[in-house]
Amino acid sequence: MVTGGAGFIGSTLVAALLERGDEVVVVDALTAYYDPALKRAALAAVAAPGLSVVEADLNTAALAPVLDGADAVVHLAGQPGVRKSWGDDFVAYTRANVDATQRVLETIVQTTPGTRFLYASSSSVYGQAETYPTHEDMLPRPLSPYGVTKLAGEHLTGLYAESFGVWTTAFRFFTVYGPRQRPDMAFTRFLTAARDGAPITVYGTGEQIRDFTYVGDIVDALMAGIDAPAPLPRVMNLSGGSSVSVNQVLETIGAVTGAELNVQRLDPVRGDVFRTGGDSARARDALGWQPKVALDEGLRRQWEWIRSL
Repeated sequence: MVTGGAGFIGSTLVAALLERGDEVVVVDALTAYYDPALKRAALAAVAAPGLSVVEADLNTAALAPVLDGADAVVHLAGQPGVRKSWGDDFVAYTRANVDATQRVLETIVQTTPGTRFLYASSSSVYGQAETYPTHEDMLPRPLSPYGVTKLAGEHLTGLYAESFGVWTTAFRFFTVYGPRQRPDMAFTRFLTAARDGAPITVYGTGEQIRDFTYVGDIVDALMAGIDAPAPLPRVMNLSGGSSVSVNQVLETIGAVTGAELNVQRLDPVRGDVFRTGGDSARARDALGWQPKVALDEGLRRQWEWIRSL
């Protein structure tokens, strides 16, 4: 079962699982955070024998029948985005990122206690980390309401493991990019603007640093987690190891696309940290995982996808 399976990472994972012959049930609410038509198109593009799709809200759906027979749940569903998580919108984040996570875990306990649960967390839980590369034992200090809700979801996964023996792990994703990336995310915005000759909006100076991780590498880790023969560490970083500034990214995009970029700079946004960078040694040791796709190659692949739209 893949929650949020119509999304960016979810549809990429679903395609890989179907390709190897797994049966997959996608549960997705197809919310309007971005155009649901894009999510339907993503599912249509990966459709193959063995795929079932349930369009439903995890907070209200009858989950027991959906979970019946599932070896694993990869919980990717949630309300994304640091910038929109403030103020009145916060309730959407608590409902999608905390309440829904608890409900899936509770259903596993009640109906399928042998099902393993893989939770998609975020580097946003670290906030402005004290040192880099950041490892999992550092104290999380989220700088946004979004990060707070992702950290709460992590605590729930650990709680259900300790209290009920549910086989759980949480993966902290570091700025995932690649084909099918959401339209609001930076690389899709930048590459689309390069294609169309439109202005590129950058918040802040562009000197902020991110650890970018290619979506295919994330999928490799998730599949290794599904297949792992023994319980995994409670929390693991998944970082691409390419910590570069936004300005360096723009230089690479210019080289990849051959376009002259028109960059417009706006004020920084609340909740955006200056730097991220993860230590993935724990995932390497537990899963034999390491990122394979370098930033320039990943951007070329995403550029080809943008051009094909």
